Amino acid sequence: MRIDLHAHSTASDGTDTPAELVRAAAAAGLDVVALTDHDTVAGHAEAIAAATAGLTVVPGMELSCRLDGIGMHMLAYLFDPEEPELARERELVRDDRTPRAQAMIAKLRGLGVDVTWEQVSRIAAGGSVGRPHIATALVELGVVPTVSDAFTPDWLADGGRAYAEKHELDPFEAVRLVKAAGGVTVFAHPAAVKRGRCVPESAIAELAAAGLDGIEVDHMDHDDATRARLRGLAGDLGLLVTGSSDYHGSRKTCRLGDYTTDPEVYGEITRRAAGAFPVPGAGGDTRA
Repeated sequence: MRIDLHAHSTASDGTDTPAELVRAAAAAGLDVVALTDHDTVAGHAEAIAAATAGLTVVPGMELSCRLDGIGMHMLAYLFDPEEPELARERELVRDDRTPRAQAMIAKLRGLGVDVTWEQVSRIAAGGSVGRPHIATALVELGVVPTVSDAFTPDWLADGGRAYAEKHELDPFEAVRLVKAAGGVTVFAHPAAVKRGRCVPESAIAELAAAGLDGIEVDHMDHDDATRARLRGLAGDLGLLVTGSSDYHGSRKTCRLGDYTTDPEVYGEITRRAAGAFPVPGAGGDTRA
């Protein structure tokens, strides 16, 4: 059983529509895929409708959080999307993405980069706008060779020359909100040092005590030594260990199913959830 619990569509900063992502997951031989767009559930209905027989879709989301000035992401699975407190907070985070992007564009223009809101908006194509869309614009303009190269102190990394803050949740509040909505929480790529500063392991222990369910260990931004260390930490703290591709379509080099989650861990996630349920495909939308 092949399970990928972290993937993005055009509802946020991926390049595949939710339906295209689901079809790609089936073509990649996955049995389960989670749609975890940033701060939105807008793609869930389309993904579920497109699920083909043999593929299960897990409704999820990746919440933007910040702890002591350090950005981090919290994966949320199988929560009630209508729970009002969580819905209100995710909308605050999502709605602040546009003014934040406009502020970063202004900073880039001040640095001599001829990027425009119209260009970034075109790239986002109606999705929840984020830094990867601005990074794609920098690639189009020849400023950087790849999207990853835009996430440096020179450009869009946390604290970088063109960085701007947005509304983000305290991770302890994120855990509380998701749990209150019947969901399960997993700290995404907790040691992805290439993205910038990471929260200390002491903070992960505090989050575990506050109800965090797991950490994403097997991820393209963790080397072998980091995975081994995180797996040991998860064992010490009683946390679930997940593995996922963090697929963004053509915007990143990772492929669906590059890293996967153990079926027993997936089973435990579904047992803990009370807000929503995985949706097995029943034929789905097979249009090309």
